[in-house]
Amino acid sequence: MRVLIVEDETTLAHTLARSLQEEGYAADIAYDGEEGVAFTETVVYDLLILDLMLPRLDGMEVIRRLRNQRIKVPVLMLTARDTVADKVKGLDAGADDYLTKPFALDELLARVRALLRRESQNKSILLQVGDLIMDTVAHQVRRDDREINLTNKEYALLEYLMRNPNRVLSRAQIAEHVWDYDFSGLSNIVDVYVRYLRRKLDDNFEPKLLYTIRGSGYCLREPGES
Repeated sequence: MRVLIVEDETTLAHTLARSLQEEGYAADIAYDGEEGVAFTETVVYDLLILDLMLPRLDGMEVIRRLRNQRIKVPVLMLTARDTVADKVKGLDAGADDYLTKPFALDELLARVRALLRRESQNKSILLQVGDLIMDTVAHQVRRDDREINLTNKEYALLEYLMRNPNRVLSRAQIAEHVWDYDFSGLSNIVDVYVRYLRRKLDDNFEPKLLYTIRGSGYCLREPGES
């Protein structure tokens, strides 16, 4: 899952990004409203954490522009304004949830999970490729009825592959979705994590599911597909 944080308070933005990354999300940061809109026009995000008071373009206008462009990413709005009228205004503008500053980090993470669960109602909760099954609610992965223990980043990589079965995904596509927008050394780190994943998914199982497509990228393939 990939989250965009639009927040001009640098310390808070980096704290949120680190916390989300520790939970297994990829997290990008934009420091003003115009930059936030530009990010959403070039990258598909699963969630937007949006401050209300932003330079160049405030949070309300960011939401209006996104909705006018039919960008339906869920939005969690952050603000120091705590009146009912302000909350109603933000929700009416198109925000999906509203959190008042200061807030507990655990509460923000819980709201992130709730919004992503709500969004995932339009997606499959159970993903399956061959005998490989992922429960996206319990965060469990099993193959041939044996549980496979994955790190947060391995899980995020596998989820992206399982949501795109039989499709060749380039290193750039994988890096954009699973890692941070400004991550460096992407090609090498993608290769490393695919190797980690292959050891856990394929080394002790048949048939093999995870394939390297030379010169193109990687593919998680249903048995019998070519």
